[in-house]
Amino acid sequence: MSEHRTASRRQSSVTPSTAYRSQAEKAGARSRTNDPEGTRRNIIAVATAEFAEKGFSGARVDEIAARTSTSKRMIYYYFGDKEGLFVAVLEEAYRRIRAIEATLKLDHLDPESALRALVGFTFDYQNANEDFIRLVMVENIHGGVHLARSKVIQELNVSVIDAIRDIYGRGVSAGVFRDGIDEIDLHMSISALCFFNVANRSTFSRIFKREMDTPPALARRREVVIDTILRFVNKARA
Repeated sequence: MSEHRTASRRQSSVTPSTAYRSQAEKAGARSRTNDPEGTRRNIIAVATAEFAEKGFSGARVDEIAARTSTSKRMIYYYFGDKEGLFVAVLEEAYRRIRAIEATLKLDHLDPESALRALVGFTFDYQNANEDFIRLVMVENIHGGVHLARSKVIQELNVSVIDAIRDIYGRGVSAGVFRDGIDEIDLHMSISALCFFNVANRSTFSRIFKREMDTPPALARRREVVIDTILRFVNKARA
């Protein structure tokens, strides 16, 4: 066999799909090298959906890697292990809601309007971001062990307590809100009422034959939640 024919056979063994895959892998490698933060965000976004859908135990790092422009080895490079990845997903989930809360500019509103805006935002956000609810439920199933590994999770949630403390304090000083309510208890009540509409939607709607996710149903429930919280803190409505 001639050298020319041997070379031709070698070239023919490189199929278009093989060549394309090789180019894609090189492009992915360049992307990971040139934009590590973008790669990290991409991994977290895909992992968020995977953990929310399948839970911590059911999610697979191999599947997450297959759905990103990276590899399992690179995921472990960024996050250490599967638990580290889940912790990063949880941190990003809380970081996102708190960052949006910070844009509400509640200090410019009177206490009642500010509290109404905060409760309304919490209800809207949780209903629009079911993955956030599922992630919190997954972590509670595991007893909060992954959040215990986080070095920033408590710091991330300080802002919402500060906001509630400020709103409530201004309301008490103005004689609008009754005294003696702990700000963490108030945050818990807001979270519980908003959380339920997503976490228990499937079971509650089937048992009681009531739609819970239509626009009219959400609008009605939103006002009930807001009114419940205002009645809880307001002197006039107590």
